[in-house]
Amino acid sequence: MPSGMGFPVIRPRRLRKTAQIRALVRETSLNPRDFIYPVFFNEALDAPKPISTMPGVSQLPISAAKELAKDLVRRNIGGTILFGLPKTKDAKGLVGCDPNGPVSRAVQEMKAAAPELVVITDVCVDEYTDHGHCGVLRKRADGEMEVDNDATIEILAKMAIMHAKAGADIIAPSDMMDGRVGKIRGALDESGFSDIAVLSYAVKYASGFYGPFREAADCAPKFGDRAGYQMDPGNAREALREAALDEEEGADMLMVKPALAYLDVIRAVREASNLPLAAYNVSGEYSMLHAAAKAGMIDLDRVMMEVLTSIRRAGADMILTYHALAAAELLGA
Repeated sequence: MPSGMGFPVIRPRRLRKTAQIRALVRETSLNPRDFIYPVFFNEALDAPKPISTMPGVSQLPISAAKELAKDLVRRNIGGTILFGLPKTKDAKGLVGCDPNGPVSRAVQEMKAAAPELVVITDVCVDEYTDHGHCGVLRKRADGEMEVDNDATIEILAKMAIMHAKAGADIIAPSDMMDGRVGKIRGALDESGFSDIAVLSYAVKYASGFYGPFREAADCAPKFGDRAGYQMDPGNAREALREAALDEEEGADMLMVKPALAYLDVIRAVREASNLPLAAYNVSGEYSMLHAAAKAGMIDLDRVMMEVLTSIRRAGADMILTYHALAAAELLGA
């Protein structure tokens, strides 16, 4: 210790003295460009329909797509990911391949209004099947129903091509079928869409945090659950295997879903891969903050920004979040 100096010499609090100094030395910061805003387009609607379990979020009519696209650009939001709710559903989700379906129409409207907006489309059949599962069903020898992996990825590839033709910038398969990234990548390349990127839901857990989304996308399974194809919450090494397989199959970007209960997994995938990494701050994570704020337990704005910062700090380059509009406003967008 230098002569004449009191204890302690090293004082980290010097860098916390003022807001300006704290901002200067902040290691992780947020920008509206970090956010991808999830949107639900329902082709049966003429006006927004609030989602009861997700305060501030609504299913939207396709007629709202243009103004929303312009608003997202004004706010400097990084992009949007689209989910579609059709008027009718079928056993295989083939309605999801309709070029006049809700996602294709919304993509066209958004890109026409704001060509610079990054538009991502969710590719999965759960929103389009009458049973709510993420794939085509088949009957096993014991009489139980299961998802047919290989039959499902054929439909996903057709859906991806249809979204690309509509003008989507990025295709995001969320089904967790084995081999779907390679199948989609090959189909896009063969159809002349080699410049369309694939954002793989590489690490998607069978989570209890999806509850409000099931209402938002009208896709709750009519029987059983999705544990047979989504990942077990207790597994982390498996996440690295899933991410590596999707990278080998041609994924351009990877995703971990959900985010908050899997920050360790985000960090592990970040350290294992150099691909851009997304994390999905899912519906249950969003709604529980609103519920706690309504009960007077937390300051919503403060905790929202803390949560989003934690996801970025864990290693995510971008965050899919229903908080995007509110967070962008707080950031001055």
